Amino acid sequence: MVLVHGTGANMRLNWSTLAPLLKNNGYCIFALNYGANIVTDWTGGVVHALGPVADSAGELSTFVDKVLSATKASKVDIVGHSQGGMMPNYYIKFLGGAAKVHTMVGLAPDNHGTDVDGLLRLANVLTQAFPGLGAFAYNIVGAFAPAGSDQKFDSPFIQKLTSVPDTVPGVNYTVIATHGDEVVTPSDSQFLSGTNVTNIYVQDKCSLDAAEHIALAFDHIALREVLNALDPAHPGTAACTPVAPIFGG
Repeated sequence: MVLVHGTGANMRLNWSTLAPLLKNNGYCIFALNYGANIVTDWTGGVVHALGPVADSAGELSTFVDKVLSATKASKVDIVGHSQGGMMPNYYIKFLGGAAKVHTMVGLAPDNHGTDVDGLLRLANVLTQAFPGLGAFAYNIVGAFAPAGSDQKFDSPFIQKLTSVPDTVPGVNYTVIATHGDEVVTPSDSQFLSGTNVTNIYVQDKCSLDAAEHIALAFDHIALREVLNALDPAHPGTAACTPVAPIFGG
């Protein structure tokens, strides 16, 4: 089991709830920090996943090989949040991961990029009107957070990622999303197409779930669906109790 955190996070923060849950359910867990850059250094190692996403996929490839070597397993399961739910798909599609991944579970993954509630589409319009200002802004983002530029809905990275079918044969995919996502928008762009995909909105499981992007990694309803995806022969149902934005529950 490999856990892949999201943009600007790290493995300790992102998986403080899911990792113990998986361990208590008998899973052998591995996690990595990836995508380090100058901001990672400035924050004392707290902030990761800001480097180019394709480079981060290469880091994941190396890490998976180490896990397979250490465990003598033939394949891994991957659970990722946000960028960590999308970036492994690049690894699966373009870096040989299809032969090494059994199940891919994405929590709020930006599988087709994001327009961040339309702000990035507005930015495109403003860039056309004020090309110098737009180029300056994009250069700043690209310098300090290339992963941010890569995740824009029309970036060259997303164009390559979506240039081939969403899924590959032999990998089981589950995408878990929330209608309240304010980061990866539109929220249904997170979903994948394919016969080997299960797409889930947590609100379809419980109308009391008010999780947004961050809270989904700490949402007992979403995490029950992670367990179901990993062990579909023994599905469970989470209690339909309130889940708060940001903090989960």
